[in-house]
Order: sequence, then structure tokens, then C-alpha cells
Amino acid sequence: MTSDHITSNTAAGGASRLPRPARVPARSKLRNGTWVVPGTGERTRRQFTLRYPHLDGPSDDDAMRSLTEGSTVKEKVRNAWHNTRLAGNNLWSWVNSPKGRGTIKCSIAYLLASMGTFWHPAAAFLGPMDGKHIVATISVYFHPARSAGSQIEAVAIAVVAVCYAMFIGTLSMATSVLFGSVLDMVELSYALVLIIFIGGGLGFVGWVKQKLNNPLVSVGASIASIGIITIVTKENSVHTGVFTNQKIIQSLKILLMATTISTLTNLLVWPVSARLALRKSMRNASTSLGEMLSMIASGFLSGAEEDFSSNAFTKASSAYNSTLTQMNKNARESKYEYYFLGQEQIYRHDKAVVKSMENLAQSLGGLRSAANTQFELLKEVSNGLMTASPAASPSTNVFSPVFGRSLSATLKSGSTRFGSLGAIDEAPDERSDREDEPTPTQEMPFAMLSPSGSSLRTPSDIFELFIARLGPSMKSLVHTMAEMLKEPPFGDPGSPVTINEQFQQSLGDAISLYNQARGDALEEIYKTIELGRTRSESVQADFEEVAAACGHFSFSLLSFADEMQTYLDTLDDLRDVTEQKRKTWEWLMFWRHIKFPSKEKKADVEQLSLLKPVKRMRQSKLPQGIPEAMKNRRGTFSWDAAPQGEGIWDHVVRATSRNLLKFFKFLARDDIRFGLKVGIGATLYAMFAFIPQTRPVYAHWRGEWGLLSFMIVCSMTVGASNATGLARFTGTIMGAAFVLVNWWISNGNAVALAFLGWAVAFGAFYIMVDRGNAPFGRFILLSYNVSSLYAYSLTQEVDDDDEDEGGIHPIIGSIAYHRVVAVSVGIVWGLIICRLIWPMPARQKFKEGLAVLYLQMGLIWKRGPLAILLRNETATTSYMRMGEQAAMQRYAAQLQTLRVAAKNEYELRGPFPFQEYGRVMASTQRALDAFHAMSLVTQKHGRLSAGEKALLYYTAEERAQLCARICHVFQVLASSVMLEYPLTDAIPSVMVIRDKLLGKIFRFRKEHSHTLKNEGPQDGGKAPSTAATNGHADADAEAEVRSGIKAKVPILGDVIVEEPDYALLYAYALVTGQLAKELKVVEEEIENLFGRLNEDALLLQ
Repeated sequence: MTSDHITSNTAAGGASRLPRPARVPARSKLRNGTWVVPGTGERTRRQFTLRYPHLDGPSDDDAMRSLTEGSTVKEKVRNAWHNTRLAGNNLWSWVNSPKGRGTIKCSIAYLLASMGTFWHPAAAFLGPMDGKHIVATISVYFHPARSAGSQIEAVAIAVVAVCYAMFIGTLSMATSVLFGSVLDMVELSYALVLIIFIGGGLGFVGWVKQKLNNPLVSVGASIASIGIITIVTKENSVHTGVFTNQKIIQSLKILLMATTISTLTNLLVWPVSARLALRKSMRNASTSLGEMLSMIASGFLSGAEEDFSSNAFTKASSAYNSTLTQMNKNARESKYEYYFLGQEQIYRHDKAVVKSMENLAQSLGGLRSAANTQFELLKEVSNGLMTASPAASPSTNVFSPVFGRSLSATLKSGSTRFGSLGAIDEAPDERSDREDEPTPTQEMPFAMLSPSGSSLRTPSDIFELFIARLGPSMKSLVHTMAEMLKEPPFGDPGSPVTINEQFQQSLGDAISLYNQARGDALEEIYKTIELGRTRSESVQADFEEVAAACGHFSFSLLSFADEMQTYLDTLDDLRDVTEQKRKTWEWLMFWRHIKFPSKEKKADVEQLSLLKPVKRMRQSKLPQGIPEAMKNRRGTFSWDAAPQGEGIWDHVVRATSRNLLKFFKFLARDDIRFGLKVGIGATLYAMFAFIPQTRPVYAHWRGEWGLLSFMIVCSMTVGASNATGLARFTGTIMGAAFVLVNWWISNGNAVALAFLGWAVAFGAFYIMVDRGNAPFGRFILLSYNVSSLYAYSLTQEVDDDDEDEGGIHPIIGSIAYHRVVAVSVGIVWGLIICRLIWPMPARQKFKEGLAVLYLQMGLIWKRGPLAILLRNETATTSYMRMGEQAAMQRYAAQLQTLRVAAKNEYELRGPFPFQEYGRVMASTQRALDAFHAMSLVTQKHGRLSAGEKALLYYTAEERAQLCARICHVFQVLASSVMLEYPLTDAIPSVMVIRDKLLGKIFRFRKEHSHTLKNEGPQDGGKAPSTAATNGHADADAEAEVRSGIKAKVPILGDVIVEEPDYALLYAYALVTGQLAKELKVVEEEIENLFGRLNEDALLLQ
């Protein structure tokens, strides 16, 4: 409801506004309402509060004290003792925390794994060949600081990785023996090994790593790369054409030892169950949801937007966001534990509860969005201009820009009586044990009790009346649901799920009380508005808009209550399955999951959904950018436009061209290109191990570690490669430095080296587990392993060509230097390959993904959020397909990942605008919340009344224009982001069409109000026919005709339209206003990035 020029004034800081007079807000105490005690179902009027004092600030303000603060020696000693005690408490708390215990577990596992090198019986078990330090390497990659379910997954991935490496190694040796020894074609055998087993084998590893995009899979890819590179390029079997299984047997023994150590440490030292962690995170999420619900309702009731930016709300919101991430992670890991125990059914119902909690969080976001809408309207009242706009006369053109501006500027042109909203406070001495039934006259102003429309002089009075009437019931419903959420029934897995049987009945009673009060409050508000028909059209419009905003918030709260009922139903299902205690192991019956092709049965047309569900986007999948459908159309439209030839040659050329194009498009896929790029880079690097003139150099400088670094550094995007390469290089330098220091201290003593290695591992795992920087800590330990543990293994006279590094008297400086050089060369080679061969900049992928997201959002909105209600009157439905909202949310989350990767890309034209695009993504997220809010409105609205149908048909043209305008703006923004072109100053305004829609509603009210129905329809039935004769076809009727359904347009003069019938369209207008505001924010950010073209710009040069 903000006009363009007023918006610009607001954006400019509002310097032209006159100072408003100060006013002490009349704050009134909210009267008690009847609320239902969740546990007993009792109805009571006891006092309660929605505030959470424990979230207002830290409960413990202890902090380190400076020793210079004390004026005497005694005070300084007291401060020092305080600091010592506090440090000790913090250390003890860290040791008992999950991260502290995980760090200690990992260091213990590393110490045990290093015994494969330092302890002679373990080293003898692994055989006489070198490479025993790989045991410690695997324990670093698959560390035990994880749940049992994640450990099962890690062991499975390690087994698959090592088996794949052994398979490639065996085939490479067999190829070398066949072509090199038997057929005496050495050069051909080298070429086949390079192209097939290095290029193809490592290229496939890269493809799997990119395709699955899973951290554990990436670790498994590194383990497989180590095995393939060691067998094929380092060992002499392939080069000499001799088949030997010594390295294969040793690799299997290394895998057995490493996985045994890691698994035993995981299960015996502070074991962690993903099932227990999932239940704990579900309890925390439930509590956080209850706290956020209470604070959102409290902020709305108090009329204070500052509550949403308070420390308490920020703390609760951040706690829930972190809990949600951890809950999804625990749910994925618990799957392996449940399946291992044969409890697949419990897992499925646990997953359903997690999904229900996500739906609760989405509804909570819609509730907050509705509250923000109300705050925006009230803010415009308090910041309004001192002078009132002239009222629209009866002869005013309701579609003129002047009327549109005056219409949307009403809250700015109203009375100056309210400087701020008189919010409603809770009493500071509220106690839950006090029975109090005050009379309304003691707690509310007289004006709020009077139904007379003349007492409401500003739109903010509507809000105060709404709070006075519905506030107690709203507060009671919120308190009932918050108490339920604060008592999560989740116990340990296997233990009974203790759900209070009274919860369902209590929630139903609370919703019934709220529904009754909501209907009475809205009826009174609309009746009060109806009594004030003497106001000007613009002022009356804003009264109705604020009333609609109140109704929108009350509806959003009701939607949350509906989701709560669904949530309680899923809890009942989980309890029933838990009580059965069935163990099935259905996943072992693989033959049941094999689906054979069969003839599809023709589905019943009446059972088909109007919009087909959207396939859920995989959580780890990165956005592909421009979709395949657009690419295919772009590649075939020339052939489609070309005339069809009659000759055979024309058919051959057309078919051959299309097939070749299809093949090359397959090769142009991002995952295929990445696999080919990795294979080409690995082949070019590894060829120096097969050329007789360069093999000594490759062996001397330990080129295999450079090739491994290349495999690690190669990432999907250039930014990710840069970040990994920097972490790899820095970690290698630090690891080499620790090697030199520890070797100098220990002088090669096994016990000292083991202890010092444990100290290095403790610091590295602290970086990995506690600080969350896994790649950096991992690279430190890998560099330490290949130098320190390898150097000690040389003293044990292993079979290795190691004379250039001292043999049984290792030269530790040369060993560390060779590894650092090899790793550095591999990093540089990886960065070169990522830059030169099919580079995939994260910047480009981010821009393409953002543009496609905007195109998708525009197309979805173009469907018409309200038109779907006219097309499908028999069932509740939404303009969004099932799963479409979740797909867009997940797509936006992955765009954030690309934005972070783009930050690490360095270009001559400057750094990536990280902060600017961060604000763009924040606005995009709020726009997605608006999409979800509108989806809830349409999905749960129910059947349309006759008045609502008449309104929708009457405003069909304006709604179609508004949807097309929003789609147009989305397309313009997508094009500017994609091409990095400046915007023009002629971007069409959404608010103009929105004001036109509101104007049409007001004209409908004036011409077809039910108060005039006894006088006969003056223009009644004329509006639809007039629109048809003027060429403005009813968009909804046309859509129904296209779908084969005859549109039944009511005769407007025969329809009685009640005040609540306007609420649906006003809710649509409110959400559209939110969407227009976010589009304006994105437009301003893009203008700041790329500039703006004006009419004087000279482009033809």
C-alpha cells in the first residue's frame, strides 16, 4: 500500500517529513482469557505470561578479570584465583562436551593407528612393504568422532573405496602383463594403463565425488585415489609387467586394521548413538519452537516490532536453526542404526516427526511474516505525513495514478493523533497461581468497548480493537500450544513415547474457543467499519486493509494450530510403532525392491491432482543453473523452424545432426565434464611415471603425493578449488614443520615420536572437530604422516627404493622437503586444470542458479494464487505443487553454498560482491516466505462463498495483470543478474497494479454492496458483460474453458456480499505488497551492482 513516490521518499531517509508530535501511548493491560490446561483439559482464567526471562541475557556473567583491576595485592591474587578456577571449569566443561570428547577420541584412535608403524608386531602383520602409515591416514579420514550410524556409513564407504582401488590395480597389472610381457608391446601397455586405469579410473572417482556431493564420499574418493595412485604409478609391478598380489594383500590388511581401530574407539570410548542424538535434538527443537511461538505472539500483542530483534528472540531463533541442522543430520545418520537393528518402521516415523517439525517452523515463519505485515502498516501510520491527502470525490477516476497514490498513502495521510500504537502490556506481577476475572471496563479504554464506527479515527484504532477483542483468546491458544511444545514426549529409542492423552482434546478445545472469539472479533471489526461509511474512500480503504492484516495474522495462527494437530497425530503414530517393537530387516530382502516393467493402468481422471507433485531435490545436489528443457529447446529450434525436406539426404542430415547434438550435450553436462577434466589432468600428470626419462624424477620427488593433491584440490567450482588448495598448502607446511621439530626432539625414538604425534593429532583434531575446519586439520595430519611415520618405517628396513632419502638413516629434512614440493606441484596443477579445462566458476553457477530461481518464482506466481480456487471448487488446493516450496527452499540454500564458494574466486575485475548478494538472498528468502504464506491461505481456505466468487470474477482482469506484472519483474531481474547488465529506469511498478486492484474492490463495494441490494442492482450484472464487451476477457473463465469446465459467472446484482468475503482478496493484496517490497530491495541491490541506464545513454558505438 505504498506508492512509488512515497517509497522513494522513504528510501531517501524521509528527510522531508514533518516532525510528529510526541505522544505517550495509552498502554492497557490485557484482560484474562479462558485457556485450556494441556495436561488436564481444564479451562481456567489464571494469569500467565508469554515471556521467557531466561532468554533475555546470559545467566552467568562470570568472565576473566584483568589482573590490573585490583588495587591491592590481595585483590590481584583473588582475581588470579578467579581466572584459574574459571579456566578450570571451562576446560572441564569442554572435556565433557560432545566436541571435547570427540577430539579426545580421535587423538586416541590416531595413537593406536600409528602403532601400525611404531609397534613391531603390528608392523610385521602388515608385511615388509612400505605404506604402513596409511593406517593412520585412514583413521584421520574416517575418524571416530561420529555417531554409530555415521560410523557404519564410514566403514561401508571405506570398504567400497579400497575394493575399487584393488580392482583397478588388479586390472592394470593384468593389462601390463598381457601387453607388456606376453605380447611385448610395452608402450601400448603404458598407454592403456594411463588412459583407462588412470584417466578412466580416477575420472570415475571424480565423477562420483561430484555427483553425490557428500563429505564422507569425498573422503572415500581420497582413499580410493591413494590406493590407485600407489599401485599403478609407484609400485614397479605395472612398469615391469609382473603380476603380484603383495600390495593388494597389504592394502586389505591396512583397511582391516584402520577400520577396526576406528570402530572400536567409536563404540567403546564415549559412544554416541545417532538415535539418541536425534531424540535429543527433537526435544530441543520442540522447546525452541514453543519459545519462538510465544515471543512472536507476545510481540504482536504488545505492538512492539523491537521484540523480533531482541536478544531473547535472536537467541531462540539461532538455537532452533542450529538444532534443525543437527536434527536433519542425526536423522540421516540414525537411518543406518535403525536399519542395522531392523527397526525401519521406527525410523520412518521419526522422519515423519522431523518433517512435521519443519512444517511447524514454516508455519511459524508465515506467522512472523503476518506480524511483520501488520507492523509495516502501523509504521506507516506513525511515520505518516502531517497533512492529509484530499479525499477522493465521487467523480474520481479509481484507476488513475492520482487515486492509486492517494489510496495507498492513506496511512500516511491520516490523523496525527497516534504517534505510536498503544500496545497492550502484561502485568509485571503476573502469577500463574492467581485467579482473576477482572471486568473489561477496568482494563480497556471506553472507546475500545464501543462498537460505534465514529470512535475509530485512525486505522491503528482497528488494531487496538482487534487486540482488545481477540487478544485474550489468542494469548490463551498460544500458551496452550507452547506448553505442549515445552513437554516433548521423546524418550530414548526403544523406550515408550509418553504422550499425554489429553493433548489432542485440549488442543481441539483451545482451537474451538479461539475460532469462536476470532469469528466474533472479525465480525465486530467489519461491522464497525461498515458503520463508518461517511469516511473518504481512501481512509476507508486503509481501515479495511488493517482489518485484513489482523485477520491474516489470526488465520496464520490458526494454520499453526492445524499443523500442531498434525504434529500430535504423527506422535501418536510413532508411539504405536514403538510399542509394537517389531524387527523386520526388510532392507535385506532386496528382491522385493526390484520393480519389473508392467503395463500401466489408466488412472481415474477424477483422482488426478490438478498440479503434479514435484520431485524432491536431493539435499546435497548443487543447482544446475539453466535447466535441460531450456537448453534442449535452444539447440533444436533451428531444426524445427527449417523446412522439412522430402529427400533421404535431408532426413539423414537432420537425424545425424540431432543425434550428434544429443551426444555432445551429454558430454557437456557438468558432472560428465568434471569427470573428464579429472581424468585428463590425472593422465597428463601420471604420464611422467611411465616415460623412462622422467620416471626417476617422478620417483625422487614423490610424484604420487602430488597426484593425490591434484585429486583432492580438483573441485566442481573454481572457488572451491582455490579454498581447498590454500588449506592443503598451509596444512602441508605446518605438518612438515611439526615433523622437523618432533624428529629433532625425539631423535627417531619410537615412544617419543608416538607421544609427540599424539600431541600434533590432538591439535589437528581440535581444528577438525571443535572448530569445524575439517580439511585444514586433515591436511596437517596427512603431511605429518607421510613424513614422520614414513621416515620411521625406513629405519625398520622396509622394501622401498629409498636410498635418495637416507635409507635406514633417514634424512628427515629431505623427506619433508620432497613432500612439500610434491604437494605444491599437485596443488598448482589442480588449479591450472580447473582454470583451463572447462572452468566452472562458482560466480557463474550462482548467477545462473539465482536467475533460474527468479524465473521459477515468476512462473509459479503467474498461475494465479486465487485463480486456482475458482478452477477447483470441490477440494482445497494450492497454486503451488506438492513439494515445490521445499524444492525452492532447498535450491536457495544451495545457492548460499555457491555464494560462499564464489567468495574464494579471484578475478582481475575484483572480488565477488559477497555482502551485496547476501542481502539479495535474504530478500529472496523473505519472498519465498510470502509464497508459502499465500499457499497456506489458498490451501486451507475451504470452499468459496458466493460473495468471494463474485469478487474474484469481478477482479479477474486486475489479478491477472498483477500476476503478469510480478512475473515480468522477476524475468527482468533474472535477466539482469544473468547477464550482469544494468537495469533501466522503466521497470514497471507492481504497486500501481496493486492499487488498481484495490480500486476495483472499492468500486465493487460501492456498486454491489449488500446494503443496496433492496434498491435493485444499478450496475449489477453489468460489470462482467462490460468487461467482455470491452475486450477484457475473464482470465479465470478462460482458464476453465481451456480445461473443459464451463465457468459459471454469477450475476453480481443477485449476490449478497458480506464483509468477511473481502478478507481473502485483502490477504492477497497484503502478501503481494510484501512481495513487491522485496522485489524493490533486490532491484536496488542490482542497481548498486550494475548501475542503471537512462534515456541519455549512448549504446551504439
